[in-house]
Amino acid sequence: MISLLLNIIWVLFGGLLMALGWLLAGVIMVITIIGIPWARSAFVIAIYALWPFGKEAVSRDELTGRQDIGTGPLGMIGNILWFLVAGWWLALGHLGAALACAVTIIGLPLAWAHLKLAGLSLFPIGKTIVDRRD
Repeated sequence: MISLLLNIIWVLFGGLLMALGWLLAGVIMVITIIGIPWARSAFVIAIYALWPFGKEAVSRDELTGRQDIGTGPLGMIGNILWFLVAGWWLALGHLGAALACAVTIIGLPLAWAHLKLAGLSLFPIGKTIVDRRD
């Protein structure tokens, strides 16, 4: 119940805007054709950025116990390219939103979620979103 309330507040106070930023990054990647492998990550994280409470980002190799193309050396190269093209500006957006949310005590959980997304913004390849087990 608390996750639902936080998600509703999140959407109203900046979550929708940041999810649209992730969606825009994904669309731009698809348009470039060579960015299609990065677009999938952007679309998955756009949904996470829209409704983050009750979910978490984890490395796919930790979840499955085996490496795949996104968690190995090619994933690392992909993350470096992502950082240079889109990761830094998405991270800056989340950092700005975190700062705005942290001004009030009520906004601290939202700021914390933005900080987690800022870190994810830098290197999203090889990550997946799962329900959090509390």
